Amino acid sequence: MADPALRMLEKLALNNALANFRLAQAVMALGQPAFEAERTGFFPSLKATLNHILTIDWFYIDALEGGTLGSRAWENEEPFDTARTLYAAQRQSDEKLVAFCRGLEIADLTRPIAIHRQGRIQTERCDDVLNHLFAHQTHHRGQAHAMLAGTAVAPPQLDEFMVSDDAKFRTDELAAFGWTEADLGF
Repeated sequence: MADPALRMLEKLALNNALANFRLAQAVMALGQPAFEAERTGFFPSLKATLNHILTIDWFYIDALEGGTLGSRAWENEEPFDTARTLYAAQRQSDEKLVAFCRGLEIADLTRPIAIHRQGRIQTERCDDVLNHLFAHQTHHRGQAHAMLAGTAVAPPQLDEFMVSDDAKFRTDELAAFGWTEADLGF
């Protein structure tokens, strides 16, 4: 991770995976009725919100990798019925995104990405697509976090990951991935 831009994108992907893990642990502690319960948010439940995060990940990660999945990514807007199966798929997506970011070279950041939308192909720079994807994840995780506040499970801390002083807060999450502080660039 020598180049600062590449380091930042890799750390954003790592942070994304760790935050999704922590959020999933809280959501999986809920019963199925609470997971599906109607709540206030852009999407009407934790189930709908977290499925949306995943299907949009599929959409953008596929485009970043040169695929043509497009809107087929969300043909089924809620492909997973339980928090456990949903998180298993989210984790695969998160690990794919980490691997993608770890494989980037500086010249890749300006590479055009073809995003297959209905009836058109949108072309954006790779770094812009990644920034958009990370913002999308953060936005909807925040909504899920707020929804958890209305349940018996306390919303987890989602922003203690990526500075060296936070090492004491991320031990369990790093262990779950088999990562060390060196994997975070420290």
